[in-house]
Amino acid sequence: MRARLRDTEIYFDVMGSGLVQDGPQLREKPVAFLIHGGPGADHSTLRPAFAPLVDRMQFVLFDHRGSGRSARGDSAKYVIDENVEDMEALRRHLGLGSIVSIGTSYGGMVAMAHAARYPASVSHLVLIVTAAHSGFNSRARQIVAERGTPAQKAVCDRLWAGELDTEDKVRNFFEVMEPLYSHKFDPAVKGASDRGIVSPPALNRAFAPGGFLQNYDLRSDLAKITAPTLILAGRHDWICPPEFSEEIHRLIPGSDLRIFEQSSHSIRKDEPDKMRDAIAGFIVYKTKAE
Repeated sequence: MRARLRDTEIYFDVMGSGLVQDGPQLREKPVAFLIHGGPGADHSTLRPAFAPLVDRMQFVLFDHRGSGRSARGDSAKYVIDENVEDMEALRRHLGLGSIVSIGTSYGGMVAMAHAARYPASVSHLVLIVTAAHSGFNSRARQIVAERGTPAQKAVCDRLWAGELDTEDKVRNFFEVMEPLYSHKFDPAVKGASDRGIVSPPALNRAFAPGGFLQNYDLRSDLAKITAPTLILAGRHDWICPPEFSEEIHRLIPGSDLRIFEQSSHSIRKDEPDKMRDAIAGFIVYKTKAE
């Protein structure tokens, strides 16, 4: 499905029904926005890990402008502020009240910024393997220098030089880096990332020299977040290591932090059941407590 919003067209899809039988009645399930990472990836990689939770929530998945199946346009607008406004416009377009907002990696950055700017629009916030400021870049470079193979070091140099300018180069980046993204990497297992659409312009708008992820900082806004917040981090994460989640935890009042000891950046691949249990328990507990 496609929604014409603001100056673009956003592709979105819905996973799970909105109503569930509750005794003799039907009640509405919470609606959760699933916000994909990248930038330059799409929503498809999130489907397998979150599909088992459709009995708890109805999911809206969407592709950021310039990514996936959403419209292309001026790449100067492939930035976090535009993504936040697109997300809020989609919520209003669908006629939704406050939503559960679940963002992973770059999607977590969008989710944080949205929840701070539109606190009344978010009932619950889940931040997965993310960071609140651009310092994650220098830390990731350090980790790759310490842990990476020569091929991984080389492909990361191309990422931060803005040289991943074709789909083949972007796919090669993820193929080379997969052993660092997943702590339980198995080369024999092909994942949903093989089916995803990649967008080099969106990726480079973020990571190339002068890219917007080289100088963003959300830390001063985090105190504005009023939604109950769950933060999930992977102990072995190479690109958004757990110290960045610990920092977010300190800056969002009343937030809950869980560190997954057997996970890297892809908690949904390394410890999927534990991730789903944490999210389901958090939403149910907070909903009942309210």
